[in-house]
Amino acid sequence: MINRMLTLGLLIIAAQSMNAQSFLDGAYRFSGTKEAYVTLNTGETITSFVDDIKRKKGLIRSIELKDAAGKKTTLSPEQVKHMYVAPTGFDNLSRALDDANTISRWDEDKSAHAEYIKQGYVFFETTEVMVKKKKMTMLLQLVNPGFANGIKVYFDPMAAETGGLAVGGMQVTGGDKKSFYFKKGDKTAVKISKKNYEDEFSGLYGGCDAFKKEFAKNKKWSQVEKHVFFYSENCQ
Repeated sequence: MINRMLTLGLLIIAAQSMNAQSFLDGAYRFSGTKEAYVTLNTGETITSFVDDIKRKKGLIRSIELKDAAGKKTTLSPEQVKHMYVAPTGFDNLSRALDDANTISRWDEDKSAHAEYIKQGYVFFETTEVMVKKKKMTMLLQLVNPGFANGIKVYFDPMAAETGGLAVGGMQVTGGDKKSFYFKKGDKTAVKISKKNYEDEFSGLYGGCDAFKKEFAKNKKWSQVEKHVFFYSENCQ
């Protein structure tokens, strides 16, 4: 078993090391034994344990927390400002190894946000999202916490994948996601997919001469992480 896990770990590192500034993997399952930190829109902070998360079409509809005494609290996404939750099982292993390439970016950051990320937590926050001309409030996982200055990118739990690496029937690494939710500055987040990325390119990255010069002929979806990272570092 130890040899199997070591092999899986080495495969993950080899696969992920090619992308130093990559988006984090989306997390589906969360630890019920590691504390979660939830900040409500009222300003109240709850430290508790995740008992259950209910979803509809992949999106979070409610979060059930249970404290050390067994008392349960159910929250809707609209009540939550943001939260840090710990992935469980293989999600946690995969993400931790993925972060080995970018952890140096967090070493100089002493904020509470950075400390949670370095411990392996994932960050969710509520944001307004435009869905078919209707504005909705969603609780989404931020997948670029280390370079989200200009554009925030959120995990789309319903996004299809291409490729990926599987070992013994287990999906060791995900393939390229075909869609994410993008939020530029204070604008409402929108879902952008691989098929319409080039159409949305100017609107998403416009207003930055350095970016235009760097990527005038490189608008491929396969480079989306590089695009967002460059924009964050050079267009503020």
